[in-house]
Amino acid sequence: MLQQTQVATVIPYYAKFLAAYPTVSQLAAAPVEEILGHWAGLGYYARGRNFHACARIVAGLGAFPRNVEGLRALPGIGPYTANAIGAIAFGLPVLPVDGNIERVAARVFALRDGKAVIAAAAGAFMRDSAAARAPGDFAQALFDLGAAVCTPKSPDCGKCPWQGHCAAAAQGIAGELPVRAKKPERPRREGIAYVLVDEKDDVFLIRRPPRGLLGGMLALPEEAPSRANWRDSGSIAHVFTHFSLTLRVLAARCKTLPEGALRAPAATAPLPTVMRKALDAGRRALDDAP
Repeated sequence: MLQQTQVATVIPYYAKFLAAYPTVSQLAAAPVEEILGHWAGLGYYARGRNFHACARIVAGLGAFPRNVEGLRALPGIGPYTANAIGAIAFGLPVLPVDGNIERVAARVFALRDGKAVIAAAAGAFMRDSAAARAPGDFAQALFDLGAAVCTPKSPDCGKCPWQGHCAAAAQGIAGELPVRAKKPERPRREGIAYVLVDEKDDVFLIRRPPRGLLGGMLALPEEAPSRANWRDSGSIAHVFTHFSLTLRVLAARCKTLPEGALRAPAATAPLPTVMRKALDAGRRALDDAP
């Protein structure tokens, strides 16, 4: 859950998941659609699908693999997560290089190179015998050092226990490192979302294809689900990792939704954030209609 999402956002989702699925076996036994419903609003929905697939494999194995290779073979677990689990849960002598540790390494070694070079240099920290004896504690110490002292814009070098060994501090360039490449401008996309609600305030929904954008999630349709007096409800904007999306929202009310339609209460439908924005815009327009 913490992959690409801040701790403050994750905490309530984490608590909700622990309450719903206290064991890996219970998570594995749940339908993936149910998992994605709990995930709605957290974003990066491939993580939810991988989460479920990983639980099914681990439940089949009877336990998590206790080596980095086995961990990396699990769905959704890459080098960083495998190293984090290996070091913190199983005491393996590996280092999970997140943004904090990358920043510390770039400054300690005064590196202006890219992520791969910095990550390789950070691996040298594990040559220290104390780090290898307690890799989980060492990794957490580096996380905290980067978060509280070796911060991105104003590193507090005077409080750093490694100041005397830091090449960037010696050169007076700690604040300049690591060098960040300029991010390209996100492509812009446009689309339409149809909000059809009945007299019970249930909303017409579709299930997205299992792969691709919002894969497997409930969503608003992109084509009119029926003939209706569609009201232009303005547009909503949403930013994804690799592009920004603007959706024109058209909304209408009907007595009953089409036969066999997927439906959910409009106020509580488990929708991804972009669809919730569109649904709320459509309902506001309908409520404001004369």
